[in-house]
Amino acid sequence: MIFLFLEVLLLNLSLPAHSINKNILFQNFFFFKISRNCLGMAVKLNTCQEAAIFEDEREGKIREVGNQAVWSLSSCKPGFGVEQLRDEDFDTYWQSDGPQPHLVNVQFRRKTIIQDICLYTNYKADESYTPNRISIRAGNNFHDLVELEQVELIEPVGWVKIPLKDTNDKHIRTFMIQIAVLSNHQNGRDTHIRRIKVRSPVMDTSIHPAPKFTSPEMIQYAYFK
Repeated sequence: MIFLFLEVLLLNLSLPAHSINKNILFQNFFFFKISRNCLGMAVKLNTCQEAAIFEDEREGKIREVGNQAVWSLSSCKPGFGVEQLRDEDFDTYWQSDGPQPHLVNVQFRRKTIIQDICLYTNYKADESYTPNRISIRAGNNFHDLVELEQVELIEPVGWVKIPLKDTNDKHIRTFMIQIAVLSNHQNGRDTHIRRIKVRSPVMDTSIHPAPKFTSPEMIQYAYFK
């Protein structure tokens, strides 16, 4: 299946498939995966149940790191800005007030590992304001941003999780994330996004990690008194 995909890619690039070493192509498959947007392709995502998205967060395997960053917007209607985008209320939202693409910029003070981005949208309430195509970009600053993913949302209601990986299929390390709304449903002009969470894996820095007990008999020995 992968080789068929690569041969189709080569056909689009006007290169003969027999002239390319398929082992080399396989090693670079993730580069093609990240760069598939050069062929006008986007990943279609569906909304997920909140319980499934935040299970790892409740278990302490992942954490929200958006509060460590400086947030800015390409435009916003007064009273519908960063504060409303980042609060815990699903009835509030960011509303853009300018030309597309509409941009959310997230800048960290130090290079940060990012596992995924979660967005909450509500097509039933926002209709033509709901994002349809979104680009996720990363880099050191505004001048070297590179697109990592482009996703297509189909009338989303709820949370959408967008995993972020580099060409080696590892979580990215970056100073800056940019979320660009390229188009809305029904060709809408301005956009609504109700929540955005930027999440990072929790790293175990201990030299000798403590064993994880599950039985009540052993849990009592898990902590020093």
